[in-house]
Amino acid sequence: MDSRSWTSTCSGGTHVVGESRVPIKQGGDIITARQQGRALAAQLGFSSADQTLIATAISEMARNILVYAKVGEIIVRPEHNGKAGITIIAHDAGPGIPDINRAMQNGYSTSGSLGVGLPGTKRIMDEFLIVSEVGKGTTVTMKKWKT
Repeated sequence: MDSRSWTSTCSGGTHVVGESRVPIKQGGDIITARQQGRALAAQLGFSSADQTLIATAISEMARNILVYAKVGEIIVRPEHNGKAGITIIAHDAGPGIPDINRAMQNGYSTSGSLGVGLPGTKRIMDEFLIVSEVGKGTTVTMKKWKT
């Protein structure tokens, strides 16, 4: 599996996982991306419940990459803004989303699914932004802050 990550030493000798990039090309890559996100969330001190939410968000976005764009990338990285957090970026160069507002409605799907992936993921994350251009691709940036 072609995922990249590194560790750095913080004061006191604690190792913290840095940014991790997981190319999404096949179903097994979803598992790798989930594992990378969950491991980072655990190192940042997220609760087990929040680790599960983070892994779920990563799964949804990675699955969307496979279904709609065929290939892309999931990036997970630590955030520090007065508190610990995690950023997840899902990026692809696929067909893009022509109507983001419609795509964010519960029950809307162009693939025959239940249509809860994007709106459900938005609900479980603290910050959620979609940037998409038809014919050029989509980038979803999500953040979860440790409470």
